[in-house]
Amino acid sequence: MTDQAPAAYAGPERVLSGVQPTGDLHLGNYLGALVKFAHLQHEIPTLIFVADLHAITVWQEPAKLKQQVREIAAAYLATGLDPKVATIFAQSAVPEHAELAWVFNCVARLGWLDRMTQFKDKAGKHKERESVGLYTYPILQAADVLVYKATKVPVGDDQRQHLELSRDIAQKFNHDFDAPGFFPLPEALTQGPGARIMSLRDGSAKMSKSDPSDQSRINLTDDADAIASKIRKARTDPDPLPETVEGLEGRPEARNLVGIYAALSGVTDVQVLAEFAGQGFGAFKPKLADLAVSVMGPIGGEMRRLLSDPAEIDRVLTDGAARARELAAPTVAEVKKLVGFWAG
Repeated sequence: MTDQAPAAYAGPERVLSGVQPTGDLHLGNYLGALVKFAHLQHEIPTLIFVADLHAITVWQEPAKLKQQVREIAAAYLATGLDPKVATIFAQSAVPEHAELAWVFNCVARLGWLDRMTQFKDKAGKHKERESVGLYTYPILQAADVLVYKATKVPVGDDQRQHLELSRDIAQKFNHDFDAPGFFPLPEALTQGPGARIMSLRDGSAKMSKSDPSDQSRINLTDDADAIASKIRKARTDPDPLPETVEGLEGRPEARNLVGIYAALSGVTDVQVLAEFAGQGFGAFKPKLADLAVSVMGPIGGEMRRLLSDPAEIDRVLTDGAARARELAAPTVAEVKKLVGFWAG
């Protein structure tokens, strides 16, 4: 008798991702995630949620949280997600996420969580002051993915470790409850060029919605004047643009602006440099500002329109939650049966 590999998951392909409703979404979020969600929805069944359960792992002002959820949903819609194609919903509206997370809390091992570097980075030297939720939220992430038996997850480098944890949990659950192939082992979807957009004030730091300087990022809600102003004021160096990508080494701000231009125009850095080599930023920045305004301006306008009619956003979220529960509820029901919970 020979050992056999565990049965592979044989269910449908699905992609799932979410964004926390904390702070303003910006150009980096758009190029790194949102525009890719819009493409994915036409290639594979796609579920995109607003991660409000994750948001409260750190303090959120309750009066603002609901509006922040609507803002993320508005960004999804304004950047091309179609609620008739993709399933768009608020995480907290699908209680199966939290229900499955408790089961996974009992499947995962403490040592696995101790190895999660993101908690160590966020908590620093004062981890005893952080919420238990911040420590265990990678378990909830696993539940987010696996409650829909999602097979693909768009991730950045900072989330790869958490996706590996999801795979470990899925594999251990399948083994412990003698359910080979029940949960898939989700795979990473790399985000490709344009995924890592850096600060306009510091080319060595990632563009972030938590940066205290609003000049460091282009917010999705910025109007044309604000976008152009931020590009004009973006930090640069005194040298002209080089002829080759290698010439951008040691020039983080120049590399960042070239990368933004390439991502917004759908070309490569090489093609951008072929057009602008030898020119200074006095010539390059106005062209980049015009491009950014042409791409991002309409998104901001559509977001402002949507946010002026919250009932429209709420209809999308309500419908999306109902569709999400149609997928999530059977999974949790099967899990309860496998675990041995009383069903009446």
